Amino acid sequence: MESSPTSNTFKSYISFWTGQMFSLLGSSIVQFVVIWWIAIETESPIYLSIAAFLGFLPMVVISPIAGVFIDRWNRKLTIAITDFLQAVITVWLIFLIMLNIADVWTIILINSLRGICQAFHFPAINAIIPIMIPKKHLSRFNGINYFFTGLINVIGPVVAASLLLIWSINEILWIDIITFIIAIFPLLLIKIPLVIEKDKKRDSFKNDFKLGFNVLQTVPGLLILLILISAVNFLSVPFHTLLPLFVIVNHVGTASDLAIVMALIQIGIVF
Repeated sequence: MESSPTSNTFKSYISFWTGQMFSLLGSSIVQFVVIWWIAIETESPIYLSIAAFLGFLPMVVISPIAGVFIDRWNRKLTIAITDFLQAVITVWLIFLIMLNIADVWTIILINSLRGICQAFHFPAINAIIPIMIPKKHLSRFNGINYFFTGLINVIGPVVAASLLLIWSINEILWIDIITFIIAIFPLLLIKIPLVIEKDKKRDSFKNDFKLGFNVLQTVPGLLILLILISAVNFLSVPFHTLLPLFVIVNHVGTASDLAIVMALIQIGIVF
């Protein structure tokens, strides 16, 4: 049973969402730096492909199952823990680079662990939207959220590339820790309504998991739309994965060149 969202919960969510946008910016910067490191250190399409595959795999495999678990967990705690773990993983990466003991497989492992955290983090954030934002504001908020998420994906690589000109990689990675601190304070201060489900059987996990697939069949056109989006994403993965190598190796480009290309792609997606 979910409590109805009010203007107060809406204001609380906006505060939380603002912090999460800063966290997303930090993650975008880290992702660019990790890709850049793998590209310049290995100049190998194999390593880039493995990193992309293992980083994206948790989102594909874990997210559908994670959504069912998150409906039963404390969502605020889930968001806080996954945010914290991503910050810890980044600190681990910083010290590996600082001690000059980072290797490509360790970087790939770290990228995969971040992917696992995000597989729980993103569904938890989406799960609290309908219990904190009044229905009349949902459409407008979704549009604003889409725009700012795209904007951050444009800004993130540009900021990272600019900082690479004046800072070392491990210095840039500290930005992720700073944005985590900015994001965690609103989360700790707000109250996220608890979802109380009565008469819920222990074996209902399977039923809830099936419910998601049933919704795809009951909403006209939703299944076709999902298949289309999945196909587009699948076909675009090779391009995005090998883009850093194409810019850096084939065209002897710099981090700034790669950032500009990635930013223009994101601008095209948003607009």
